[in-house]
Amino acid sequence: MDNLTIFTEFFLMDVAGSRELQVMQGLLFSVIYLGALTGNLVTVIVILRETCLHCPMYFFISNVALLDLGSISVIVPKAIVNSLTGSNTISLTDCAAQIFLYVLFVGVEFALLVVMSYDRYMAICHPLHYGLIITPSLCSQATAGSWASGLVYSATHTGTLFRLPITKTNVIQQYFCDIPQILRISSSDVQFSEFVIIALSVCFASVCFAFMFVSYVNIFLTVLKTRSVEARNKAMSTCSPQLSILLLFLITGSVVVLGPVVKKPSLKNLLTAMFYTTVPPFMNPIIYCLRNREINAALRRTFNMYSLFTVKKSLD
Repeated sequence: MDNLTIFTEFFLMDVAGSRELQVMQGLLFSVIYLGALTGNLVTVIVILRETCLHCPMYFFISNVALLDLGSISVIVPKAIVNSLTGSNTISLTDCAAQIFLYVLFVGVEFALLVVMSYDRYMAICHPLHYGLIITPSLCSQATAGSWASGLVYSATHTGTLFRLPITKTNVIQQYFCDIPQILRISSSDVQFSEFVIIALSVCFASVCFAFMFVSYVNIFLTVLKTRSVEARNKAMSTCSPQLSILLLFLITGSVVVLGPVVKKPSLKNLLTAMFYTTVPPFMNPIIYCLRNREINAALRRTFNMYSLFTVKKSLD
């Protein structure tokens, strides 16, 4: 052990070969981050402001928007600073914090997607019992349970990854700290423990996906039996955004799980990492605004009111 070097600082992937490309990379990250920040904040503000959106479904949507904001804020601001300053280092503490927070936000969001599928199942398949079962108290308990499960899952991952010193190398072939890269440079004991945790996580996630799949199948079968076109369109308007976000979550998650571990920097690896870390937080607000009629209408009312206020203020 005396001859081993214990690393407390890591070098992140640097794809850009010149200072100009680094600045362009930083500006690209800035545009994506500002877009995700604006979209998710607008979603939360509209839901809080519109009393007609004060119901369980939109309570969960606002929570997902905040989680998306948190997950992208854990990674992208650091990448922006590194690109604009020409730095590519991150301390061991910051790396552990980045993994803990990112896994926490993603884990809580996954748990809420499961809860949201049950919420829509009860609302559409058992509407008469919906108000009796999906109460504000149950929504608060489900959200608290999602956060608790996310905390346990994230703490387990982070504690396992960093329980032993990292001595192989301090070069991370990624623009942020992620689990596959830390595993690549960890000891065999840590790799074995983490693989056991990942295997158990995949089994549990498969059960959750099966539950969501059955829920949405029952929802669509119920919708197809509905005679009223208006009721059918309304049901699809509330379900299709959640299903789209679930599919996006599944696709990006598959890229992480099934993709090869990056061993050298390349533009392809950078774009792949950007896809699964920035696309969901950036796209989710757009999906809700385009596919959900209630949020779309509330958003138009908010902008119209703001426009009228601006015109009135200019005339005064």
